[in-house]
Amino acid sequence: MRLTSKGRYAVRAILDLTFNSNGRPVRLQEISDRQKISLHYLEQLFRRLRKGSVVKSVRGPGGGYVLSRTMDEISIKDVLLSVGENINPARDLIGTGDIKSDTVEFVLTKAYFENLGLLMQEYLTTTSVGDLIRKARGTNQELPKTTSPSLDISGFQVPASPSHAGKGRDLS
Repeated sequence: MRLTSKGRYAVRAILDLTFNSNGRPVRLQEISDRQKISLHYLEQLFRRLRKGSVVKSVRGPGGGYVLSRTMDEISIKDVLLSVGENINPARDLIGTGDIKSDTVEFVLTKAYFENLGLLMQEYLTTTSVGDLIRKARGTNQELPKTTSPSLDISGFQVPASPSHAGKGRDLS
């Protein structure tokens, strides 16, 4: 898996939208200003996010974007797949029929990366936008109606080992 800036920016933008929505649509210009991401690039990402049913647009005065579902119903996998990220580290090994080998090394490598792919997919599927928001806030409670622009994320850690991936939504 090679996470590109497209995937990283999409997740950042969705988290920004979630933090700053306060029940109202958020304009892309606001996200662009806060995240220092090109407005043109955000427009491209949000077109894909809308097609992927992660966000929906609200037209008219005060319009912008809102999440299409609750933050707990949108997984990080949903966001990454919507913008076209490849989240399968074994894609080249299992996705093409022209790569064939019967060596022990090939079979072991293929099995290893297929298992790694399954762990990564499970971790991305079981981690929701809501999980990250609550983790950043340092609580497992529902978010208050208002959000603060500054967050203490010093306690945020990603597991060092893929063996943590299948153990639910605990991100620490």
